[in-house]
Amino acid sequence: MRSILKSAAALGLVAVIGTSLLTGVDTLTADRIAAQERRVILEQLGQIIPREYDNSLLEDRIVFNDDDHFPKGQLVTAYRARLNKQPVAVVLKFNAVNGYNGNISLLAGINFDGTLRGVRVISHKETPGLGDAIEVEKSNWINSFEGKSLKRPEPALWTVKRDGGSFDQFTGATITPRAVVDAVRLALEYFETNRQFLFEAAADPSRSSAP
Repeated sequence: MRSILKSAAALGLVAVIGTSLLTGVDTLTADRIAAQERRVILEQLGQIIPREYDNSLLEDRIVFNDDDHFPKGQLVTAYRARLNKQPVAVVLKFNAVNGYNGNISLLAGINFDGTLRGVRVISHKETPGLGDAIEVEKSNWINSFEGKSLKRPEPALWTVKRDGGSFDQFTGATITPRAVVDAVRLALEYFETNRQFLFEAAADPSRSSAP
């Protein structure tokens, strides 16, 4: 009996130590992942909006949700750019939820007049060599959004050419660009009807979807 109790106690101790180690590793990994995503977002914010503002994008931000335009309960972060306290642009961080292999995390910069400054992909799980052409490092496709708006092209053309739209698709990979185009269009539609909220809502940098 004593031998059994000792064995049980030893196993229990090993389990406790193992759980503690796993928790510690998870915490360290989560912190590193968050830090990496923060670095990527800061870098890509700089690509989309050069220094044409005098406020802090990371401080002047809000987090919200709107399932009609940003489906599946996702939280959207809006980074607001201002110059002399006047609105210049907003950068929305959101997901295209219909990617081939899951969510595609995006940044879309929108000028106050509703035109796109640019779009960047933060992260994705699309197929290497096919769907990863959405990355600016892999192709120029993502740059095709610059200067676009809900009027250029008209809403009916906001899809890939295979569906009768004006955006190129990739050879062997239509689902990925289709998902990105649809998500960006929805983001523009949200901006069009919620411009005042996006720029006038009180900043809440303590609440974030990441970073």
